[in-house]
Amino acid sequence: MPIEIGLWRVDDGRPIRLRSRGAPLETQLEHLIEAEPAILGEPLLLLGRQVPTSFGKVIDLLAVDADGALHVLELKRDRTPRDVVAQVLDYGSWVAGLTHDDVLRLYADYGTDTAFEEAFAARFGNNPPEELNTAQRLSVIASGADSATERIVTYLNTGFGVPINVVFFRYYVDDGREYLARTWLVGDNPPPPSPTSPRRAASREEWNGTDWYVSFGEEPEGRNWEDARRYGFVSAGGGLWYSRSLLALGEQEGARVFVNIPKTGYVGVGTVTGPAVKFNDAEVTADGGQRKLADCPLNGTYQRADQTDDTAEFVVPVQWITTRPRAEAVWQSGMFANQHSACRLRNKFTIERLTDHFTLDTEDKSPID
Repeated sequence: MPIEIGLWRVDDGRPIRLRSRGAPLETQLEHLIEAEPAILGEPLLLLGRQVPTSFGKVIDLLAVDADGALHVLELKRDRTPRDVVAQVLDYGSWVAGLTHDDVLRLYADYGTDTAFEEAFAARFGNNPPEELNTAQRLSVIASGADSATERIVTYLNTGFGVPINVVFFRYYVDDGREYLARTWLVGDNPPPPSPTSPRRAASREEWNGTDWYVSFGEEPEGRNWEDARRYGFVSAGGGLWYSRSLLALGEQEGARVFVNIPKTGYVGVGTVTGPAVKFNDAEVTADGGQRKLADCPLNGTYQRADQTDDTAEFVVPVQWITTRPRAEAVWQSGMFANQHSACRLRNKFTIERLTDHFTLDTEDKSPID
């Protein structure tokens, strides 16, 4: 049977039911959701309104959640159950094919001056995930629905795991105040994604084949950034989880690295000049010649009591393009950060901002004179 939403005002212990008014809701609801998407039950960042598809139709509202899933939000208006369900499924099939770059383009077309990464961080308190659009959620927004719509949506959602739902709103006016009441047809949670769904590489930003991210984890009586600046290296160790990715970086001679000190910011850009080696075997250029890094004056400590292959500190030599002291680290909301010691840097927003901050020449990757 159709969902019924009731709202009562309690006067002197006596409930008085308020009567909903549907007409203003149909004309205002899209504006209300655009103004505050969280009325749908979770924080969302809008990517666009009246988003044109490749087949000539427009999606009422398109949004992204904190996990990077895209939400198709379609008002029922006066369409039949068959029409509105078919339409939102059609939109979902189109949205599923959007790449990471498509998502960024749609947001840019929405007409905001704020970069997607900055807006995402401001809305959710975290940077965007590396992969966007790995899942979709389809919502029909209505002031009411008949039994046929409810049967179709429930059948698809609970029987086949199709991430489609209906969110019902009622609009009330009482003593000059306006109210919205909301409920979902099939609970608040979407069906789990199919474990057999293929993972699309296009859901991540394309890698430019050159740039890497390095997390330089300074530690008390451990690594020290001034050592790395002076002698030209990055390092990591203490376990395979930390050293494995640095070893991979060492195989990328000529790669450009952007170095970030966790919870501080980016402090340097350089070029990998050789493979990763254990700290005790690392050599650097100092005092006009080659010296063992372990024999150089150092602020930090890199030798460990147990120097096995699993726990050793590994060093990758880097020719710095430009560096900054820790106190002048560069950080901007939305920039990429990761716990891995090294990984491919795909985030164009971060690369573009750091290119500006470090005044890099985009052609030869050196500082602009």
